[in-house]
Order: sequence, then C-alpha cells, then structure tokens
Amino acid sequence: MTIERGYLLNKRYRIVEILGQGGMASVYRAIDENLGVEVAVKENLFTTEEYARQFRLEAVILASLRQPNMPRVTDHFVIDQQGQYLVMDYIEGEDLRQRMDRMGPLPEDEVIILGAAICDALSYLHSRKPPVLHRDIKPGNVKITPYGQIFLVDFGLAKVMQGSQVTTTGARAMTPGYSPPEQYGTAHTDARTDLYSLGATLYSALTDSLPEDGLARAMDQAELTPIRKHNPKISRRLAAVVEKALEVKPDNRYQTAAELKEDLLNAKNSTRRRVELNISPPPPAADNKTESAAGEDKEAAASDAGGGNSSSSVALAPLPANRPTGSEAYRPVPRRRKNATWLWVILSLVAVLLAGAGLTYANPAWSAKALAVLAPQPTATANPTNTPAPSTPTPTLTGTSSPTSTPTSTATASSTPTPTQTPTSTPTQTASPTQESSPTPLPTLIGGGAGQIAYAAVSNAGVPEIWMINTDGSNPQQLTNIAEGACQPTWSPDGKQLVFVSPCLQNLSAYPRASLFIIEDVDTLSLPHPLLNAMPGGDFDPAWSPDGKYVAYTSMRDGYTQIYLYDIEKKVDIRLEDAKDNQQPAWSPDSQYIVYVHGGSQLWVMKRDGSDRQRLSIGTNFDHTQPRWSPDGKVIICTQHEGSSLRLATVKYVAHQEDIPIPIAPDIIMPMAEPNYSPDGYWIAFRGWLDLEHHIYIMNPSGVNRQQVTSGPTYDFDPVWRPR
Repeated sequence: MTIERGYLLNKRYRIVEILGQGGMASVYRAIDENLGVEVAVKENLFTTEEYARQFRLEAVILASLRQPNMPRVTDHFVIDQQGQYLVMDYIEGEDLRQRMDRMGPLPEDEVIILGAAICDALSYLHSRKPPVLHRDIKPGNVKITPYGQIFLVDFGLAKVMQGSQVTTTGARAMTPGYSPPEQYGTAHTDARTDLYSLGATLYSALTDSLPEDGLARAMDQAELTPIRKHNPKISRRLAAVVEKALEVKPDNRYQTAAELKEDLLNAKNSTRRRVELNISPPPPAADNKTESAAGEDKEAAASDAGGGNSSSSVALAPLPANRPTGSEAYRPVPRRRKNATWLWVILSLVAVLLAGAGLTYANPAWSAKALAVLAPQPTATANPTNTPAPSTPTPTLTGTSSPTSTPTSTATASSTPTPTQTPTSTPTQTASPTQESSPTPLPTLIGGGAGQIAYAAVSNAGVPEIWMINTDGSNPQQLTNIAEGACQPTWSPDGKQLVFVSPCLQNLSAYPRASLFIIEDVDTLSLPHPLLNAMPGGDFDPAWSPDGKYVAYTSMRDGYTQIYLYDIEKKVDIRLEDAKDNQQPAWSPDSQYIVYVHGGSQLWVMKRDGSDRQRLSIGTNFDHTQPRWSPDGKVIICTQHEGSSLRLATVKYVAHQEDIPIPIAPDIIMPMAEPNYSPDGYWIAFRGWLDLEHHIYIMNPSGVNRQQVTSGPTYDFDPVWRPR
C-alpha cells in the first residue's frame, strides 16, 4: 500500500513523493525531520520471512560501508503490521544509462573518470573482511550528481564472501551483456566478477552498444565486437584495457580493481604521467542543477556529506544549462604536480633560452604555463563515418529446391513512409520453399484461449529451432531445421504463415547477423525462405500487424537499433523514425500504433508512421522490455527487470499518459519473461524457469491458474499464440 505524501513515518521521516514501486519494494523521497536533510526510504513489500531476512542483510551490508563513491544507510526499522524500512542518503542526478541516452557514446576522458571512481568503490568493497561483491554493476547503477560526483548504487543483489560460504541478499544476478559466464552458474563468483561487469559498463559507455553476452562467448556462440569497430575514435590503449576486463576466463581479466584503475589512468597521454584525475567541481549553482532522474536507482541517495574528493576519489564536471555535446563536453583537468624534478630541469633549460627575461623557477604561474606548453598533447582525429558491418551468409536450410528472395527497398530517413524500390538479390541457400509467391495475409481472426503456441526450443544439435505445441502440452511439432538456429516467431493474422529470425544461436536481446524468414504454410510445413534481402548489421524482432499489411522489425543496418516496417503488398522497407536505440516493436489491435522499447529499458508508443511518440512506462528501479498489447487495446504487458529479478507487469494504455507498470502476481517467486496474450485475452503465455529449466507456461492475466506447457531437457523461449 502506497504511503501518502506528507505522512510522518516512524515519527521522523516526512514523505515527500514516491520515487518508484514494484514487486519487491517501494522507494520514497522524504525529509528527515530530526536532521533536516533529504533521504530515500526503501520499503520492503514482501511479507515472507525469507525476503525480510534478505532485506535486513542488505541493510547490514550497506550500514557498514563508508566510502565516498557509495551511498550510506542511516536507519533500519520495522513497524508492526505495516512494513520493514531502510533509510539511506538520497542521491540527486542522472544515472549513466540516462547520460548515454542524452549524449550517445561518452568521451574517453569521462569514461576513464567514471571507471576510476567505480574502481575505488570496488577496491573498498573487495577489501572488506569478509569481502563484499556488488554483482549488478551496469549503467543504471552508476549515478552522477549535478555536482559531478559518481556513485555506485543498488546493493540489493550484493553478497558477502565468508570463506567458501556465500550469503546472498537477493536472486542470482544475471543481466545479459553485463554478467560474466560464472554468474550464470558455470563457476563461483569473486571480485573478478564485478570487474567484468564494470568492463561491460565502460564498453557500453564508449560505444553506446551492449557487449555480446558472456555466456554466449564462453560457449563459442558469439565473439566480442572490438570497441574500435563500434567507435574508431577510441584509443587503442583504452580499448585494450576495457577488453581485457571483459575476458571470458577470470584468470585472463584484471585480478583487482586497483590494477584496472591503474591501467585506466594510464590509457591516454593526459593520464600517462601518473597524474590523478581529481576534478574539483565549482560551487553548486541554480543553473548547474539537473532534475532528479527517474532512472533505475531512486533508492540510492545523495552524496556522503563527509566524503568529498579524497586523494583516491574522482568526479565529473557538473552539468551546465547550455553544455556542449560530443568530445568537447567534458575535459578532465589533471592536478598539477609541484616540485617535480623533471619539471625543474625543463624550466632550467627554458630559463637559459630566455636569459635576461628575469623569470625565476619559483614562479608558480610561469611553471603552469611552461607545463601547458611542454606537456604532450593528444592528437585530434576526424569524426569517422559509421560503416555498417559486412553482410553475412544466409543460414543453410534443409531441402532441395531453389528459392527466389522477396524484393525489398531501401528505407528513407523521413518520419513518414516513403518507399523507394531497390534491386532484388538472391541469398545463397541449399534449399528453399516449393512456392515463390509473396505472403497474402487475411484479416485478423480472433479465437479461443485454447489452441497452439509457436516457440523456440534448443534442439539436440544445441541451437534453437521453431516448434509448435498445443496449449495442453500435446502434439509438439518441429517447424524448422536450420544449422544456425531460428527463434522469434511471429504469426500472420490468419494463423497460416510464420515469420522468424535466423541465425539464432541462443536467446538474446539482439541478433546482429540475423535476417527475417517466412514459412508460407505452417500446416503443410512448406520450407522457409527469406522475407527480406539480408542487410548488413542484421534484422530481428519481427511483429506482424493485425491487419496483415506490415511486418515491423528491428534493424541494425544503420549502425544502431532502429525500427522499420516491411510493406508486404508493395515489398518495400520503411524506416519509421529517426531515433536510435529502439527495438522490440509490437502492434496495437487496430494496427494504428506500435509500442516499443527505447534505450533498453523504457516503453514508448508511436503511430505506425513513426509520429506522435510518447513515453509510456515510468519506474525508478526497473527496466521494461518485451511489450505486447492486449487484444482489447487497453493494456500493455511486458517483462519487468529489477536487477536479476524478472517478472511480468502491465500498464494501462492511455494516450499521452505515463504510468508505472504494475507486477502480475508479485508473490510468485519463479522468474517470468516474454509474455504474449492469447487471441481472446483470457490467457498469457510466457517463459518461466526454476534453476536451469526454462519452459513455456500459460496463466490467466490475474496470475492464477498457472500451467506448464512444455517439458523435457530443453531451453524453451519466445512463445507466441497462434491466431485462429
């Protein structure tokens, strides 16, 4: 139950506003009336003894920590018949994810400062007795205040190492892209686990791209894209440091946070002289303040009042109102070394050349000017052109006949559909369908809750294939047999045709090498063929419109994720809107609107021509992904992420209105993801798992009557209900 504004909690904390609410906790901004300072109050929403124990342990871990780059806990209390509460410093500012959304790839010097600050925090955590592991380092858990201070926040998934015993405050943290292989259960975790996650965070900050998943790389199903391939402006030295932190094997990574910080500071000419990066921000001013960010970590709080910049702490410059962007936006200023022997030698030589000028070596102003002239300067580089990755071969399909690929068009950069025809190409395959006609979908047919579900399942060959099964678990049928795997099925409105993605080596959030394929007739098991010409970068996330006219999808052909439409009748591609980092489109029942994911964490809605964009989801502690519209158009269901905890949540759709998605059945401990409504809206199919058993389940939208559909030693995902 939400605490009302103005309520005096525990006779001390006056509630100002709610910052976020989810299935695990609510977070409020409040005033500590005893001290007159702002605080963040985290309320435990779970009533079980296990969650109460975890909440207490989080309080104990945080209360013992005192470090300038971490918030501190100031109080913990329980109110009978009401709840359990944790009080901590309130941190104003934006998180790193929001900063990247605003700026794109960050300048090298800024990333070095960020990395060094988090290394300081990790060195402190890892040197505790017993050591503390954070386990959930990612851009959303790095906060930057309006005064330039950097904080590592959200310790809800931390664990304390006590010999061979591990005490955990939450579920196992597995954030794709940011978690190393051992965090998936392949080995024990230690301090090097946090260093991998920090490396992934710095990789994202430098490239505005997510590194390939650690588990996929460990299984030789993916390779890390070099940083300089994403962003050629990055220095080779810094790229090598970050990529070493991302080594799959812990022994090949940095072994301590201090080692990583050392190499970060030496990664550029400006820091190679062992000058510490310690930027002293100007006094706070009204025009330097940013609004309190509504990102993942509102429960993390404002800076440690006694923890200014120490010799090992770093900070970013504050955010001016009219700040520039790009590489000129932030310039770290090295602290000048005084009385250095080499500097005096240089000054002596200069003084000889300037004999008679009357300058003395003791003049500090002159010394500063000499240092500025003589210090090596980094070489400027031109802004590179974004070059798409080369096209990859089409997956090999089984069969005998030769296909003819469907012609497509080049997308325009306008916000309204303006198709332009392009030449037809024929991807190389060893097999193809028996017919060459393009799909002709029929109008949407709404059917009952019972029926069939298409999904992806990892086959005996070790790669996913598309399957179909009755909702009672009977009659499973394999629909594809592709050497490089297939996943992300989407049905035509008449339920006869199926579009999917390949290659697909495992369940990921993006498929950089993939293309869209279509099965023309599922009931006769006709062979699949390409729906589109293969494009550099990859196409994935297909969604067939209910009116049968378009397939929406995500493309990386422009060097970033971008939503396109494929007009089935005209056989042309249409780029919907000129904004990067958008993916996972899903259609409204009337085919007029598309809900999609922006920045990997926010739900947005737009008209199908890309206009009238609006943010739908808000929530301070969560990411929201994989949206699907209910058949009546009133509700959007999605996957809600809080650290490694995944559950289903719904948000009402009201035009031009933002809201917080509310979890479905928050008492269900089993993680849930990838929801999909049945055609009549009475059921939801989703992926659920316990331990390593990932299967397809169905349940009512209220969270009751949960039933397991698939079984066996398989990894099942991407369920989608067949229209009837």
